[in-house]
Amino acid sequence: MTQVELYCDGACKKNPGPGGWGTILRSKGAEKELSGGETATTNNRMELTALLEGLCALTRPCEVDVYTDSQYVVNGIEKGWALSWKKRGWVKSDKTPALNPDLWEAILKECSKHTVRLHWVRGHAGHPENERCDALASAQALRHSA
Repeated sequence: MTQVELYCDGACKKNPGPGGWGTILRSKGAEKELSGGETATTNNRMELTALLEGLCALTRPCEVDVYTDSQYVVNGIEKGWALSWKKRGWVKSDKTPALNPDLWEAILKECSKHTVRLHWVRGHAGHPENERCDALASAQALRHSA
């Protein structure tokens, strides 16, 4: 399987408010940047969208190392939160509705196509790709606030 590095980040000018996401895909020396945004969203939705868009851009099963500064994303997958919410009909253990079930559902589907390893990186700490993804996301958030 092809080895891919996927860097992703989301941003929101207000939470909720205008938001953006940025993703960098890197494989075999090639690199691709993706970004987008929405006028009314949340930071967590943008974090999830950044991951989802990166995974959806892959055209065949890959070994994917995901780098994100979102513990919501990492814990949702690695600790099995999203899978548990899905099994309970998108309800959390405290009986409240799970947030962002549409995005989690799509992410779980995309993750099942690949071998995914998640890596948490500290945001705004000088990690070059995380900083670039943040810049992409922030630019989109600004664009969608106009």
